[in-house]
Amino acid sequence: MEIYLPIAEMSVNVLIMVGLGVLVGFVSGLFGVGGGFLMAPVLVSLGIPPSVAVASQAGHVLATSTSSVMSYSQSDSVDYRMGAVMAAGGVVGAIIGVEIFRILRLLGQIDLVVSVAYLLVLGSIGGMMLNESLSAMLRRRKGESPPRPKVKRPVWIYGLPFKMRFPRSGLYISFIPPAGVGLLVGILSAMMGVGGGFLIVPAMIYVLRMKASVVVGTSLFQIIITTLVTMILQAVRNHSVDMILALILLAGGVVGGQAGIRMANRFRADELRAIMAVIILMAGLQMGLSLFVPPQDPFVLVPTGQQ
Repeated sequence: MEIYLPIAEMSVNVLIMVGLGVLVGFVSGLFGVGGGFLMAPVLVSLGIPPSVAVASQAGHVLATSTSSVMSYSQSDSVDYRMGAVMAAGGVVGAIIGVEIFRILRLLGQIDLVVSVAYLLVLGSIGGMMLNESLSAMLRRRKGESPPRPKVKRPVWIYGLPFKMRFPRSGLYISFIPPAGVGLLVGILSAMMGVGGGFLIVPAMIYVLRMKASVVVGTSLFQIIITTLVTMILQAVRNHSVDMILALILLAGGVVGGQAGIRMANRFRADELRAIMAVIILMAGLQMGLSLFVPPQDPFVLVPTGQQ
């Protein structure tokens, strides 16, 4: 069953796209991330232009994150105040990122930048996560206790002005670090189409020192707002959102997200981090390999009709 995508200018199989939405939605619910880091490389491997893949998958990230937050909110596992502060920074970052995206697209360099960004960002983060999770699993098998951090909470963060109370997270800190994390995630969301959960979750745990019970739900709440703004800006400023593709992926994402949440309780935390690290590494490498794949026709520099 084929359907034509007007922005991507190609036809795709609806069942394959729905199945992809379910699969990535399952991964999103399982690990508590938006899933954009995985969706974009798969879409590109199926022939979707990177710029369209990055912008159009935002709807899927939005759907899976919303579905997951509804589940986490039932167990009071979302710090809405912390999420709002991060989202405020994320909105500013999204505006900056979309403008950078537009400039690079006009210069004809956006596909190259997206591929390089995936290779560098996902490769480095996936490598660090895999090393940390494998070390934790090895210590657990040897019966060793995890090492205690030398500094429980970073002094430089807790010495900043403009402090706010975040009772649900058990914190009294400046709003600057959470907003700064949100700003970075907003830029990445616009440039790479990622929700940023793979980046913001470690920052919330190891930098902000939030309670583990609210980290995933709060991260997903922030992703909802940032991704929604990013999707609107991409559609208005860059016209790179293929709504047909976005709606197909969205439909599968809602179903897969709920299934992933139910499955998450069957794994240990270090096992989940190891699996997620491998997926992140594979996604980054797959996107990076596209840099070395020659075009089908190296002599065609611009699409027909745009010369």
